[in-house]
Amino acid sequence: MESDRSRGKNSPPQGRDASVKGSAFLMSTIEGRGVQSVEVGARILHAMVEIGAAAMLRDIAARADIASAQAHAYLVSFRKTGLVEQDPQSGRYRLGPFALQLGLARMRQVDTLRVAATAASDLATEFGLMVTLSVWGTHGATIVQVQEAEVPIHVNLRAGGVYTLTGTATGRLFAAYLPPRIVEPLVEAELRAGPQGRGIGVPTSLSALAKAAERIRHEGCSTTAGSPVPGINAIAVPIFDHTGQLQCALTLIGPESVVDIGEASPAVARARAFAQDISAKLGYAADRIEAEAEPPGPGGARPRRAARAEG
Repeated sequence: MESDRSRGKNSPPQGRDASVKGSAFLMSTIEGRGVQSVEVGARILHAMVEIGAAAMLRDIAARADIASAQAHAYLVSFRKTGLVEQDPQSGRYRLGPFALQLGLARMRQVDTLRVAATAASDLATEFGLMVTLSVWGTHGATIVQVQEAEVPIHVNLRAGGVYTLTGTATGRLFAAYLPPRIVEPLVEAELRAGPQGRGIGVPTSLSALAKAAERIRHEGCSTTAGSPVPGINAIAVPIFDHTGQLQCALTLIGPESVVDIGEASPAVARARAFAQDISAKLGYAADRIEAEAEPPGPGGARPRRAARAEG
């Protein structure tokens, strides 16, 4: 397994492990003198989180890249504090009740929209492009924040605006991860209203939405080229919480000459990795969520719910 050191000190985690290694990356970027034994202990706890089930000492030590004897000494102390517990029959170790209390305390203290808003600002600064933050509201995919681009883009977006579900990257992203019973009534109303509707973007069709949703769930992002504004592309990425629920969407918007949406697009890859890092801060672990997920519902949508806007 590739170590963090071989990737470079300041490189964010990539690939499938990004969601579970986000907290380890954040810890590695903190400057200043620390306590080495605490950091070694944290590696053991990270290893147990990554394994995701009760595990033998040798497996935990191997994942943490330390000797079994050293890992055992730490696990004895962790058992005394309640961070770890050991099954008396199998001898396997798992996270203990105090670890659960720490996790719950973290969840209570995290302001999802504050974290996402900071992320939107950071993403806009990095690319120099417009970024919107959207949540699921009464009328659909609702903008709650707009970060303007360094170079003005002739796109009229403001907080409170609602993206069409069939005609925009953001709307399709929400539609892909929401249960059909929530999405379909709004889609039907949107299609009935047609171009005269109040949503941002021109509605397309239910069949086009279903096809796009399958691709979005597979690729982990939603894109549009020249729609709804000719010459302007968009990349929407999902932010999930610890339960796998879609909390909000970040959408990068800019000229087609800058925002490449092809399969090998660096902008798509960076936006997706950015969203994975933010989701990891909210406790999202992709492998664990997928293993626990129920079978897809009608239309192929996974049983994830989106955070609703206030009011």
